[in-house]
Amino acid sequence: MAYFEWADDLVIDQGLIDQDHRHLIELVNTLHTATSQGCGQEVVGRLLQALTAYTQEHFQREEQVMASVHFPHLAGHQQLHRQFMADLAALQSRYEMGSIATAAQLSSLLRDWLSLHIRRSDRKLREYLLPRSRQDRVVGGVVGDCTAYLDN
Repeated sequence: MAYFEWADDLVIDQGLIDQDHRHLIELVNTLHTATSQGCGQEVVGRLLQALTAYTQEHFQREEQVMASVHFPHLAGHQQLHRQFMADLAALQSRYEMGSIATAAQLSSLLRDWLSLHIRRSDRKLREYLLPRSRQDRVVGGVVGDCTAYLDN
């Protein structure tokens, strides 16, 4: 069993955002394994840097999606992302200064934050997108398909 497993209640868009979330979960699991196995600071440091960079890229992509659909909670969501990146940078700095406790805390913090963030904050995006998705199917799919059955 993985340290952090994907679950159905983590699904947001069945697309790019979910792909990013799955990759972040893989990175958290890899970091956890490395710290659990006592890998050296260089290995854990590189994993942490990769995770930090990918998290930043993901936040940018997610915010672009939110902006493109006029998500009403975008500003608050951006603030959550900025705060998390600041917290992550502080932890990374403590880790680089040799804090052994920080290495063990990192994977736990990342797992817990990511899990809660997806299930609470990102879930609002899913709830916002669902009615739009249904409307697109009705307008673009059902109505268009049904017109073929009408006599002209």
